Amino acid sequence: MGGGPLRSPADRHARLDALRGLAIVWMAVFHFCFDLAHFRLIDANFRADPFWLHQRTAIVSLFLFCAGVGQAVALHTGQSWPRFWRRWAQVAGCALLVSAGSALMFPRSWISFGVLHGIALMLIVCRVGAGAGAGAGRWLWPLGLAAILLPQFVQHPLFDSRLTNWVGLVTRRPVTEDYVPLLPWLGVMLWGLAAGRWLIERRPAWLGGPLPAPARPLAVLGRWSLSFYMLHQPLLIGALTLWLAVR
Repeated sequence: MGGGPLRSPADRHARLDALRGLAIVWMAVFHFCFDLAHFRLIDANFRADPFWLHQRTAIVSLFLFCAGVGQAVALHTGQSWPRFWRRWAQVAGCALLVSAGSALMFPRSWISFGVLHGIALMLIVCRVGAGAGAGAGRWLWPLGLAAILLPQFVQHPLFDSRLTNWVGLVTRRPVTEDYVPLLPWLGVMLWGLAAGRWLIERRPAWLGGPLPAPARPLAVLGRWSLSFYMLHQPLLIGALTLWLAVR
């Protein structure tokens, strides 16, 4: 049967949730392949092969774009600062857990500023920037482009240490399992924020219109994206470790 209109409050932005759900499923498949390579079950170079590097770029871009659209929705629905900070604390707390877990598994390449660290910082920047006034919206697209392009033209050794590489103006990529610095990735979230504002003003049905039945599980998954993100790798690694032990 085809999907009819979604009427529950949770389904008002079901298409955005489904897009976020698609991103995390893609991420889980990507990470499973990474785990297979880590345990030497497949031959794949995730640090140099364009096939894997381009996928990572696409996955992170989709995540951050959805986060930007989500901020536009949150602002439109009147999200208060206390509620924003509660959600932010969840993201930041999970980022710290990722750092701690990666330090145990990858002591030489632990994650000091990965995707959750980046999202936590970018959410603050987007929230403050979006509240700067009604005229600020028109600058989101060019500011996003500037953020994306700046690291291509400006690099300095000052930003190569773990204390400063979060900015993104590095001369070499740090040795870490995940790295999502403010620049250029803030640009993607700014574009998501700009796109979200445009959709809310001109095409609101695109965010929460009818969703085909096969896509509804993705929408549910998308509403629990942070929990899924935190659980999927421990479960995948645990399952592979158990399988290797008993095979």
